[in-house]
Amino acid sequence: MRYIYNHGFVCFAVIMLFVISTIDKVGAQENTSAQRKTQKNNKTADASQDPPQNQSSGESITAVPNRPTFSTTAEAVQRGVLEVEYGFEGGDGHQNINGLIKFGVFKNLELRFANNPFERDAGVSGFGDSGAGFKYRIIAEKGVLPTFSILYTATFPTSTNTPGIGAPGHGVDVLVSKDFGKHHFDFNEGVRFLGRSGIGGYDRNYFTAFDYAHPLPRNWGYAAEIAGFSRANPKTPASMVLLLAATYNVSSRLVLDTGEYTAVYGSLPRVTFFAGVTYSIADLYHVHRAVPNAKP
Repeated sequence: MRYIYNHGFVCFAVIMLFVISTIDKVGAQENTSAQRKTQKNNKTADASQDPPQNQSSGESITAVPNRPTFSTTAEAVQRGVLEVEYGFEGGDGHQNINGLIKFGVFKNLELRFANNPFERDAGVSGFGDSGAGFKYRIIAEKGVLPTFSILYTATFPTSTNTPGIGAPGHGVDVLVSKDFGKHHFDFNEGVRFLGRSGIGGYDRNYFTAFDYAHPLPRNWGYAAEIAGFSRANPKTPASMVLLLAATYNVSSRLVLDTGEYTAVYGSLPRVTFFAGVTYSIADLYHVHRAVPNAKP
């Protein structure tokens, strides 16, 4: 079952990449990194270059959203930039507010902290679980090479009065992102080690996701995704969802999103709606430049 589960995702991803590569081969040759920054909406900002930044205006800071999809882009937040993502989702018997804080320590290293300040499932509500980790970009996109990163996340049972993980856990993901002209793709493959509350040890399941994003006129864009988890234990069956989303770039630093995901199978609401925001707050390494005439 594990082989069939992943084999289908991988074949689908390879076929889509081949088709789009053939269609847009010429366009991909002509696009530069600077053009990609202005053309992409959701999860397509090119953070592989760190140009000199005009901190007084902040125009060089470009958001790198992980929202609104389940997959994570392989691109990293720009060096020194503090970025936040927050969103709300709601379905039958399920609502939450989810947040992610990211900081670019170095050009290729991003620190991450995630938390659900509010979660409600089956009529029980409270504070959600938390996670902390990092993303390290091993290869930046260049020519035919995609961006390739590793993501590690440690999860902590911080939930109150809600069904949570109950014990610490770990997750490791391989992230691949590639642009073909204006077409952007993300592919994730990962493993989760889910702590067993009270008895020790870990259950294990696998995560696979493939998404596609494309810009539209007037700063709009859209994204589509197929994502799912394999079975972890009798209480946590396999799940798969199909996601559709719209994004709007208010500026290079501020991106809004909204959409829905439909459960193909698994213990999930049939349809869940969501909306959220990604905002690059500032380059903390050069905050003093925001006041050019300041005296020591």
